[in-house]
Amino acid sequence: MVKDYLKSKRILLVDDETELLAMLINILKEDGYTNIETATSVKDAIEVCERFNPELAVLDVNLEDGSGFELMEVLRKNSDFPILFLTARGDAEDKFYGLGMGADDYMIKPFLPKELTLRIGVILKRCYKNENPVVSLAGSEIDFEKAEVNKNQEIIPLTAKEHDLLSVLYRNAGKIVTIDSLCEAAWGENPYGYENSLMAHIRRIREKIEVNPSKPESLVTVKGLGYKLILNERDS
Repeated sequence: MVKDYLKSKRILLVDDETELLAMLINILKEDGYTNIETATSVKDAIEVCERFNPELAVLDVNLEDGSGFELMEVLRKNSDFPILFLTARGDAEDKFYGLGMGADDYMIKPFLPKELTLRIGVILKRCYKNENPVVSLAGSEIDFEKAEVNKNQEIIPLTAKEHDLLSVLYRNAGKIVTIDSLCEAAWGENPYGYENSLMAHIRRIREKIEVNPSKPESLVTVKGLGYKLILNERDS
């Protein structure tokens, strides 16, 4: 079973058949995946990657302006997120070539929807298995797997949005995370207009994790830019 935090991973689907892309979106959403972007060409995929920062990509090999193999070479220059090829090119040579490049899996069309979601789940569990630690802050601990905060021996549950926001802040611990990035993490591809909602969520998170929410030590504001999560020294 794929844990909920893995189903919020950013998944990029690249295929030049728009009907197939729509079907893939439905398959993944029915299985609980919530954060999906698509592209129909090498050029589009590169542009989407720059703003979407995917955590897994499903690539066709035959694209209108190049190949999935070429796209993977470009993506690998700046990132190492897992890649699954989903293609009609079923020759052994193509499969061995894709896997030899470092792809995490290679599936042939036509395919069974359940097999696709199972393979995606296996890849995500393998690549992100250590991503949900218990993290120490100045006055509390966050258990990401349980979506809980332990403060003064009290267990305080996190909402899904609070978990999403804290996950992004933790992955960038010690660094500024912009308001736009946090809004996109919590509300998807069109995050504009959610700044007030973000501030309300930040306030509630501070009430849960800070000793004194009005003088935060762990979730600090960087004026005009965004927020920063400060970990205890042993977790930083």
